[in-house]
Amino acid sequence: MKNAMLLILITASGLFACINNKNSDASSQSELLLDSIPGQCPYLTKDNKGNIVLSWVRMNNDSSSAFCYAVSKDGKTLGNPVVIPNSGDIQPHGENLPKIIFKPSGEIIALWGASNPGAKNKYAGLVSYTQSFDEGKTWTDPSPLTNDTASFDQRYYDVALLPDGEAAIIWLDNRKTSTKEGSALYFAKTEGKSGFRNERLISQQCCPCCRTDLFVDSKGSIHALYRGIIEDSIRDMVHTVSTDGANTFTAPKRINEDNWVINGCPHTGPTMTENKEGLHYAWYTGGQTAGSFYKQTLKGKKDSEKPESISRRGSHPQMATLSNNEIVVVWDELVESSEKPSKKIGVQKRDMNGKKLLNKYITSDTSLSSYPVVYGIDQASSLVAYTTRKAEKNYIYYQVVGME
Repeated sequence: MKNAMLLILITASGLFACINNKNSDASSQSELLLDSIPGQCPYLTKDNKGNIVLSWVRMNNDSSSAFCYAVSKDGKTLGNPVVIPNSGDIQPHGENLPKIIFKPSGEIIALWGASNPGAKNKYAGLVSYTQSFDEGKTWTDPSPLTNDTASFDQRYYDVALLPDGEAAIIWLDNRKTSTKEGSALYFAKTEGKSGFRNERLISQQCCPCCRTDLFVDSKGSIHALYRGIIEDSIRDMVHTVSTDGANTFTAPKRINEDNWVINGCPHTGPTMTENKEGLHYAWYTGGQTAGSFYKQTLKGKKDSEKPESISRRGSHPQMATLSNNEIVVVWDELVESSEKPSKKIGVQKRDMNGKKLLNKYITSDTSLSSYPVVYGIDQASSLVAYTTRKAEKNYIYYQVVGME
């Protein structure tokens, strides 16, 4: 790397400056630039010690990129960026996010997608991962997600920790058993320090260009969400779940019957979270009523509740649960009145039963901000990061957003 790692300067007062206007459409004064070097693809998670971790792709120049992450040990400041070696082939994509996961054993796994165009699919990609067993000081040489040469396209993956402390991954793969359009959904999990093993197909006909979502609930059930291709033309969100440690998965079932008929890829996938009242979902559809929607399956109720609109012009929703069991949803939204192409970031809070409590925007109507991610800090605030385009380059910004 020809650029030295930069210290991210964040003051405690700036980090915890909250937004108090409950229905504000103005940009927040607490917006902070993550890195002076251009970047994109923010992702939020926690490490094995409970610290919040923000990862991203640093664009060193037009031909050189690197996967980075920074850890907040005190909840107020982020440490020096850790640059993951040998990640220069990374292909930044807001739906195919590079991700990092921390196992309880202390192992760190960093994953990213690289381009793999070929005669069968000029948009194909491959997933690589590297492991660290000494808190990010050294890393293994990158490994391919699969060694099967029949797999030439692996994209739109998600990762999660399993109850046994291992890491699981799902991804879209070309190795389907059907001649119908679409991709297959694969699952694998780690075995100690040996990386991902025992991959297998768990579902198929998947829309090939929308992100997937892997979620492990409080009972240990493993949920996989993706945009399915139904009856050859409908592209709605579907859900499959395993209650036996991923040995078997249920037949996929639609989250909602949007009946969106489209011969193309929307590039906007689903999201899921859980609180003590049940499971919660958000997604985008271009069906008869277009936009981003929210739905929940509450305990003690046989059927899911009807979906509610998050934003008629919003896409790329992401969700998190606060410590008081309330739900936070973030999304990006096209701005109708702007003279130039513009997108703003919306934030919505819902109570533990899904009732909307708060709706506001944290960037201006003239910004070009997209692909937000969110992580709950406590019962009153959440961390939101996103990509904003300025002077023809992308930069990562973030805010601690007050949810009261």
